[in-house]
Amino acid sequence: MKFIQRVGYYLGGFSIGLILLAFFLNGKKTSCSYGLDARVLKNIRLKKIIYNDHVQSNLQQNNFDSTAVNYILRKGNIDFSKSNARQEPCGTYQIEGNFEKKEIILTVENCDSIATITNLKIE
Repeated sequence: MKFIQRVGYYLGGFSIGLILLAFFLNGKKTSCSYGLDARVLKNIRLKKIIYNDHVQSNLQQNNFDSTAVNYILRKGNIDFSKSNARQEPCGTYQIEGNFEKKEIILTVENCDSIATITNLKIE
């Protein structure tokens, strides 16, 4: 078998495999959360989120709603130097992000089945 035939068979099989992979993964909610920030934020977003009374009043005073918090939980960055991930029974994370030209800092207590937002700071 000549080299050009081997390359042709390889490219043909590779392209068929890509098409099958695209077919099976199309429409599924698959994601590639490989970074530490992305994995922790995804873990928090999948849980039931509870707002502290102080957080709810702070959101209302600044004319924000849960959309701002959800945006920060999707696009924010975790400051691991100010977080305590190994705290028992629930790890505490400080998440920073921008929403409508304001910096929002969330403190989230991440437990097994719920995530509680314990503090919210808007600058």
